[in-house]
Amino acid sequence: MGLGDKMGNAAEDAKGKTKEAFGKATDNEQMEAEGKLDQQKAEAKDKIEDAKDGLAEKYNDATE
Repeated sequence: MGLGDKMGNAAEDAKGKTKEAFGKATDNEQMEAEGKLDQQKAEAKDKIEDAKDGLAEKYNDATE
């Protein structure tokens, strides 16, 4: 995974945590849910990037 991808996913996760906390503090259930969704999206992107990296590594090992 590239550094830019990691930073983007970390930023999305941080944004989600902020939204969730703000939603809890203001008793705004929609904002809280959006924050949780942002965090889940960031986690899913991380997992996809990790899987792609693993496949690329296996491909490189097999073709060497």
